[in-house]
Amino acid sequence: MLTIGDFASLGRVSVRMLRHYDSIGLLPPAAVDPHSGYRYYTAAQLGRLNRVIALKDLGLTLVQVRAILDDTVDLVELRGMLRLRRAQLAAQLAADTARLSSVEARLRMIETEGRMTSQDVVLKQVPPIRVAALSAVAGSYEPADIGPVLTPLYPELFRRLEAAGFTPGGPALAWYDQAADGDGVVVHAGVGVEGSLDAVGDVAVVELPAITAVTTIHHGSMDTADRSMQVLARWIEEHDWRTDGYARELYLEYWPEEADKGVTELQLPVRRA
Repeated sequence: MLTIGDFASLGRVSVRMLRHYDSIGLLPPAAVDPHSGYRYYTAAQLGRLNRVIALKDLGLTLVQVRAILDDTVDLVELRGMLRLRRAQLAAQLAADTARLSSVEARLRMIETEGRMTSQDVVLKQVPPIRVAALSAVAGSYEPADIGPVLTPLYPELFRRLEAAGFTPGGPALAWYDQAADGDGVVVHAGVGVEGSLDAVGDVAVVELPAITAVTTIHHGSMDTADRSMQVLARWIEEHDWRTDGYARELYLEYWPEEADKGVTELQLPVRRA
């Protein structure tokens, strides 16, 4: 028999945790001294302790862990619990990866603050353009929210255009609008079309209006576009203009599998102050 201290040390848990597991019936001691109330465990109980810790680390509640170990959960329920947890972990990993990418982009932007840039800024009139488009809603204008929503729209857009027997007539582009409820951003993925076409299968065809925009060419992934937006912001401030909506993104060179090779013209609508 092992004292509770020795058992805790061998199992790499705290004595306090073992007492809690005993109180909820998850891992009662093998024996309790009737006079001192001191708990004793056997080496064989380390197997159950290890299973408790492993299942707990998967994110299962102690109630779920007890049900599994006491065989009150059948195989179908167990499979469902583990699949749900797998989905939760995958979603958390994706969110953390996107958050890490956003933090790295912010760090790069901070590191370049105050440095001279050779990036050209051009004020120009962007003519109206007719586009076929698919749309969705992102939680915010942050790259971590925009990317996962926008990126899948393009292959689906091109798939639908191909199914309708239509060949795009221009580069891909993206533009954004504030969601009606004010709680998110409507993301539009489009590609230029020619003529007076009104519909392409089940894809919307719209005409984007002409805008006055300050523009610059961004090289690389759109995850790092904040630094190019900072260049535009400085130009706007120095020349006494005001922004007039979200930027449009015209993808001059688009590499779905190699985002770092991308070349994008950022078109930020402006108006006189």
